[in-house]
Amino acid sequence: MRTIRGRSDHVVVVGAGLAGLSAALHLAGRGRAVTILERDPVPGGRTGRADIGGYHLDTGPTVLTMPELIEGVFAAVGERMSDRLTLRPVEPAYRARFADGREIEVHTDLDRMADAVTAFAGHKQANGYVRLRDWLTRLYDAEFDDFIAADFDSPLSLLTPQLARLAALGGFRNWDRAVATHVTDPDLRRLFTFQSLYAGVTPDRALAAYAVIAYMDTIGGVWFPEGGMRALPDALAAAAEAAGVRIRYSTTVSGMDRAGSRVRAVVTAAGERIPCDAVVATTELADTYRMLSHRSRRPRGVTAAPSAVVVHLGCAAVPQLAHHTLLFGRAWEETFRDITVHGRVMSDPSLLLTRPTAGDPALAPAGRDLLYLLAPAPNLERGPINWDRFADAYTEELLGVVRERLPDALPDAQVLRVTTPADWARQGMTAGSPFALAHTFAQTGPFRPSNLIRGIDNVVLAGGSTVPGVGIPPVLISGRLAADRVTGRVRRSSYPVPAAAGSVRPRPASAG
Repeated sequence: MRTIRGRSDHVVVVGAGLAGLSAALHLAGRGRAVTILERDPVPGGRTGRADIGGYHLDTGPTVLTMPELIEGVFAAVGERMSDRLTLRPVEPAYRARFADGREIEVHTDLDRMADAVTAFAGHKQANGYVRLRDWLTRLYDAEFDDFIAADFDSPLSLLTPQLARLAALGGFRNWDRAVATHVTDPDLRRLFTFQSLYAGVTPDRALAAYAVIAYMDTIGGVWFPEGGMRALPDALAAAAEAAGVRIRYSTTVSGMDRAGSRVRAVVTAAGERIPCDAVVATTELADTYRMLSHRSRRPRGVTAAPSAVVVHLGCAAVPQLAHHTLLFGRAWEETFRDITVHGRVMSDPSLLLTRPTAGDPALAPAGRDLLYLLAPAPNLERGPINWDRFADAYTEELLGVVRERLPDALPDAQVLRVTTPADWARQGMTAGSPFALAHTFAQTGPFRPSNLIRGIDNVVLAGGSTVPGVGIPPVLISGRLAADRVTGRVRRSSYPVPAAAGSVRPRPASAG
């Protein structure tokens, strides 16, 4: 495995998002002096926050999986997650409601979920679910260490014994068709393929290898931090500072001082020059290249993932509403074509409605609930919509869909905040997408932008735009992979496979 050249005593990490915090903790645990420079006054990056009228909003991701990865980041500096962060399982992981009014709850426990599938679609589909669960587990076990949690120096890095195992499991088939070999009910299939939007591709175009995302939430389990999602970066930042990491907030990086192939210092917008031996950059690729005066050598430009519109609402208490509710429309395939091909909003929306106050009532004023409504949308490259003019009308349209499908879901609702692709773009996100780069084949594994930059000796990338990809688990892993590029691999316990929510099946230690 290639590593950076030269000394790495002092590493500057650009960005205190989850990737940057993960990298900093791993580096600090390996004896490096680390300084994090963060433009915002708080940690978190895309795991953002806002406080409005007594409501405490999570403005970024709301679905948290694989807590053992978080535990591993704390362990890098000898800490325990439980000393700084309280996670509670979300049960059910989701409640799904379909256009015809049918509902099913997604449980991580095998028996409970098999019973739910039987009641929803019959014994034959339940038997198929059991087979699907076994396949997803074997798929995850086959690819996690060697493909998801691994650095790649070239496509030849794929040539491991696990590649044959992954191929034998159907990992290079189509995701939707692979699921259909086990579960034929079209509504049930949605529960195990909708996650493809997290990867930025449609189920009928995504590799089955990405079905491990469905493993992470429907089998591994969904969790929620006490204090909201912001509690995760807050806890990681506190552990980093306790380990000697210096975090400088409200400090924007504007450039990097290069001498040939090495960066000698990071330059702030205030004109301060911060000397360093190495840099871990978690900024958008275009911003990183601009600061380095570097031009990408990729033969084709990168492809951004679809975007989203997020509506934050306060309402009267709705205790009957699940923590996560999936509201599926009838036109499933057309929904994806609307977003990824035609560049328009969904003609028949499928939505994610989250009630974070189900996990922590203190996130809203007494007697009120906080809701988060996510609608997938085209990114600004695919669909150049004038969101500043269209946002209010589209918000009302989305609320109308929710009221039609869940008549009691929005009592005394008030819109607290709306975030559109234009708003994501104003935050510097490529093509106005908070999901970074799509996981197309040309942007997967060794074909994804590498975390090393050719021609630059001491800069490493981390975050959703590099390996392994988008989402909380991948960006936490990206921080560890970046640290490996700085220090070389260290012997560590292999990440465990979660057997079910609330339990972990340990695996033996391995080198790398």
